[in-house]
Amino acid sequence: MFAEAKTFCDYVWQTVCLRVRKVWNIMKLIAAVDNHWAIGYKGQLLVSIRADQINFKKHTINNTVILGRKTLDTFPNGLPLPQRRNIILSAKKDYKVKNAEVVHSVDELLELVKDVNDDELFVIGGESIYRQLLPYCHEAIITKIDYVYQADAFVPNLDEDEDWECVEESEEMTCFDISFKYCKYIRKSAQKAE
Repeated sequence: MFAEAKTFCDYVWQTVCLRVRKVWNIMKLIAAVDNHWAIGYKGQLLVSIRADQINFKKHTINNTVILGRKTLDTFPNGLPLPQRRNIILSAKKDYKVKNAEVVHSVDELLELVKDVNDDELFVIGGESIYRQLLPYCHEAIITKIDYVYQADAFVPNLDEDEDWECVEESEEMTCFDISFKYCKYIRKSAQKAE
């Protein structure tokens, strides 16, 4: 009996680990943050940097983006991003969007994206979506803006999270008087699971 229980527990643990590993291997977070890891104020981005927009497009074009309803509302005409598969995570059960898929829970989302390639799935915000999906991300592409803005929306500070490591950092760049750099973070436990 004990040997069977141990085997069953091992099976359950391996199944959970494989599911978590698979999910980690398919999600990346992408965001632009200020020095306090702020991302927005009153439903808008803190600042618009053309080079960052180009970088965002380079990573997400022809891929899948996951976002919340409020983030979608900030896009031009409230429309999904073109040339991308848009998945909206919204608690509103009757919410529908033309040219996008809508899911109502993280479990529903995970089922929908379970077969997506690891280079094709990007979590793009806002704050609530970042917080809900960060546990499922294995990589974060962060534009760090060297400034502190008035803000009311934030991403968890990966520099303060022991499970995340900055593995790449660009040279500092300037757009008008705004200094910024690109940083790539990897979840340490996801590296160990590979």
